[in-house]
Amino acid sequence: MIPLRRFYPLAAFLGGFVWDALTIGQRVKTMDFWRLGAFLLGAALLALWLARRDALSLQAPAPAAPGSRLRAHLPGIVWQAPYLLLQFFYGGIFSALFILYFKSSGHLGTWLMTLFLGALLVGNEFVGKRYGERFTLTWALFALNAILLCNFALPYIVGSLNPAWFYISTGAGVLLAHGLQRLAPGRPGRILPAWVIATVLLLAWNFGMIAPVPLVKRDLAVGHAFVQEADRYALSLEKAPAWQFWRDQSATVRLAEGERLYGVSAVSAPLGVVATLEHRWEVHEPAGWRLVSRSQFQSAGGRERGFRGYSWLSNPQAGDWRFTVGTEDGRTIGTFSFTIERVAPAAEDLLVREF
Repeated sequence: MIPLRRFYPLAAFLGGFVWDALTIGQRVKTMDFWRLGAFLLGAALLALWLARRDALSLQAPAPAAPGSRLRAHLPGIVWQAPYLLLQFFYGGIFSALFILYFKSSGHLGTWLMTLFLGALLVGNEFVGKRYGERFTLTWALFALNAILLCNFALPYIVGSLNPAWFYISTGAGVLLAHGLQRLAPGRPGRILPAWVIATVLLLAWNFGMIAPVPLVKRDLAVGHAFVQEADRYALSLEKAPAWQFWRDQSATVRLAEGERLYGVSAVSAPLGVVATLEHRWEVHEPAGWRLVSRSQFQSAGGRERGFRGYSWLSNPQAGDWRFTVGTEDGRTIGTFSFTIERVAPAAEDLLVREF
């Protein structure tokens, strides 16, 4: 029979994940940053405490070491509790960042980074009981958490999406981990892997593999008969087939000859963050994707359902298309791929979505 305690780290990790799944809502809120910052602070204090406990256990020969005597008189779950709490903190930060990166991922490169975070979500559980023994991993995981959190928080604090803040926030995160390792009694473990992680993230940023956080895609659609009335945006979409239960819009858009095609996006950002966004319309031709239209607009953070923007094409040709919302420097927030067919849609195949 498998001991129940084997599942303690998994339960702690899932607790952090579920907590963030319930509390990370429609947009990035100030409270999200405060809470994740508290998790990071808690992880730092626990790592220092565990380093001190390990240092004490090495000061006297076993079994006379204070740590050994203490462990002998405590139930296993009590001794393991700091590791479980550290697991909860790391799981909470990882899951929140995974959710936000998943919402921000708009192309293959950013999806690869999202999958990387997802792999860490799983791998984090398997190393949970060895945090006190493998401090090299502790500092590396702390550095990754600190860097990714700073990547979100710093643009929010300064209200800017200037790429320079990514470099500054990455440096701040790895320096926090380095300082923590130097403060730990005995300076256990190595800090080099933390710097390697920072370098990899900077390279990924330069190759466009990291989503333009803290921007988060809320909605993206193309369709007919766009209506703007005061604060109401409405667009007629073609229903997805019944078997595509995970989506409500069809990937095929049927247009009558001479009809306009509209695209609407909604992108969430923290209150105070202002950015220039753009819509890009591209058609696939034998030579590859060709840019047909590009329009820019100013966005402002703070709206619960995201800042909205719209654009249109007049009488686009039949074929494969993609509609993208991104930043002015070319970073992709979200993409909707679809096919245009030259036939008028039936009224019963349409639905109206409000943004």
